[in-house]
Amino acid sequence: MTTTLSEAQSKLLLQPYELPFLQERLVDTAQQAVAAAEELGYPVVAKLCGDSIAHKTERGLVKLGLRNADDVTRASEELFAAATDADGPVQVLIAPMVSASRELIAGAVRDPQFGPTVLLGVGGILAEAISDVVVRLAPLAEIDALEMIESMSSQALLGEFRGEPAVDREALCRVLLALSGAITKSESIVSIDLNPLMIVDGRPIAVDALVEVDELLEKRIR
Repeated sequence: MTTTLSEAQSKLLLQPYELPFLQERLVDTAQQAVAAAEELGYPVVAKLCGDSIAHKTERGLVKLGLRNADDVTRASEELFAAATDADGPVQVLIAPMVSASRELIAGAVRDPQFGPTVLLGVGGILAEAISDVVVRLAPLAEIDALEMIESMSSQALLGEFRGEPAVDREALCRVLLALSGAITKSESIVSIDLNPLMIVDGRPIAVDALVEVDELLEKRIR
């Protein structure tokens, strides 16, 4: 049986692999949320986080572009109020707000037939229109990761784009190698989803993460 970890749990599990996550804070009250936002710097994002909450956007559990203490207080109170009994214990995650004109998706899947695989593709609003995804068997060597990037059909999106620098391919390569390491070294991981992987000043930033694990293997490892 598999279970999907919360965003906070997913990022904690992936922390040893040095993926490009932002500095974030988990808080229990609106007051703590304001303090976290002041520490991280405005604007920020607020998300409801809990063990039983995987897909937040569909439920309106993400508040974007919060620019002051009043915004954060209001958003946090609304998020806590939106929690249901089925969600279990919840917290609010406060993170810096980033925006980008380019989004990728990256992840890893333990395929029943082929074993561990790593994927890279175009994300955001262009994902359905372009359908540009590259998949390779893990573990990856550096040359495999670079070939994945070069194999994408949407090379124009990886170059200089709308006044922004070209994608840092070495940094993107490190993301793919980190995903490869995670899926091959941790037997309990069934899948990893980094969506979106935003390109900010040419560098990839994973603003969300979801990890699916095999419950029995996870308990055995613990």
